[in-house]
Amino acid sequence: MAVPKRFIAGAICPRCAAMDRIRAWEQNGVRYRDCVACDFFEQLPIEEQAADELETRVNRVRDDQARDDVQTVKILDPKGR
Repeated sequence: MAVPKRFIAGAICPRCAAMDRIRAWEQNGVRYRDCVACDFFEQLPIEEQAADELETRVNRVRDDQARDDVQTVKILDPKGR
């Protein structure tokens, strides 16, 4: 049985720079990519996803700031009423 190969929308080939010509598929624990416009071919081992979320400025909690702080917001009338 043939493994289904899927095109990656918006992907640009690193060799010929053609857009929407990259196909991707997985077989026997290996991820493959190739270009139908040139002879580009790449294989990558499938790595397990890290369970921990990466720290970013959005999800970082500072010592002086707690995530569950509640702040009152006053909505201003743009017409000045």
